[in-house]
Amino acid sequence: MYELILFLHIFSAALSIGPFFVLVPMTQKMKTANKPELLAYLDVFRSAVRLVKHAGHVLVTTGILLIWQSAWTWGTSWIVMTIAVMVGSIVFLARAFTPVIKQFRAGERTQQELAAKLHQSAWLYIGILAVMLWFMTAKPTLW
Repeated sequence: MYELILFLHIFSAALSIGPFFVLVPMTQKMKTANKPELLAYLDVFRSAVRLVKHAGHVLVTTGILLIWQSAWTWGTSWIVMTIAVMVGSIVFLARAFTPVIKQFRAGERTQQELAAKLHQSAWLYIGILAVMLWFMTAKPTLW
């Protein structure tokens, strides 16, 4: 059973970060896209963010089950740091993408500005998740 939970945990981690490697180049195309293309890109972006959120739910659930079934404790430094980074990633995900997508639809700022903001946010999110991934794989002892 542990192996199945571990597989689901790793798979959901891949689903939590993978879509952004497709979204990054798409943000460049959004800068010059015409209205129908832009709307299609925004739908893809919104769907990818939704997929990442749901994969995150599986990631958290399986992470809890893995800790419960292992010798690791909640006070282990890499687990504490992973949780701290995860909380930050949740806040970042909530504020970085959906509001910008809504600004696109409302025409509040230029298309180039908003595409650049999505591009930057996607890279920042990849960085945040890479830090979390490092904690989960390297399992450093920090204290």
